[in-house]
Amino acid sequence: MKALKRGATILISILLWAVILLAALFAFTTLATKNSNQVASLAGFTPLSVVSDSMAPTFNAGDLIIIRKCDPATLNQGDIVTFHTIINNEFALNTHRIAEIQDQGGVRSYVTKGDNNAIADVHMISDGDIVGKYVAKLPNFGKVVQFLSGSTGFLLVIVLPLLVFFIYQVYHLVTVSIDLKKALAVESVQENAQADTLLADAARAKEEAAKAKAEAEAAKKEAEAALAEAKRLREEAEKQTEVKDEKHE
Repeated sequence: MKALKRGATILISILLWAVILLAALFAFTTLATKNSNQVASLAGFTPLSVVSDSMAPTFNAGDLIIIRKCDPATLNQGDIVTFHTIINNEFALNTHRIAEIQDQGGVRSYVTKGDNNAIADVHMISDGDIVGKYVAKLPNFGKVVQFLSGSTGFLLVIVLPLLVFFIYQVYHLVTVSIDLKKALAVESVQENAQADTLLADAARAKEEAAKAKAEAEAAKKEAEAALAEAKRLREEAEKQTEVKDEKHE
């Protein structure tokens, strides 16, 4: 029973960590894709969901890609980079391959193009537009993040498991508290029993001591009586001896 309970606790802990990681990934990717000049990163790495097939087959819509902050001066033609740009008249992040690097007086500009696109991107980018360099992908994992972005997915995968875990923790806390109270009650009963045993032993010892004292007093009286009798007999013997001596004279 204990082994089963321990196994269930371990399983719940694993599921909780999985939910927490998913929630963290969802929050992180949501924060990372906000329209801002700064993109969130952890130790220089940022996960991003792919929403189009412009880079297929390198990565596809629904994949999760990992980019890493880099020094634009180290970039070369053929590298895949994530950058700020304008798509459909809105500021957005895009991830394409560098098709050409132009250097004018030490100021570099980049022509980018999707592997699956026939033509290069309309807008050229500069060093300040580049967020990071593509380093890895998790196939289809972007779909998980997209599912979590919806209210249903977030409720089913994040909120409900956390709520269940919270209820379980409250139940576990209550059961632990009850078990602790039972253990304290048993310990208290055992201590009281031990105390009663000690009191009984003390009372028994007291009775035995009183009995021994009474017996000692009785023995003392008997010894005093025997001593008095011996003294009387000695005195009588002395008187008889004196009488005999007077007759001889």
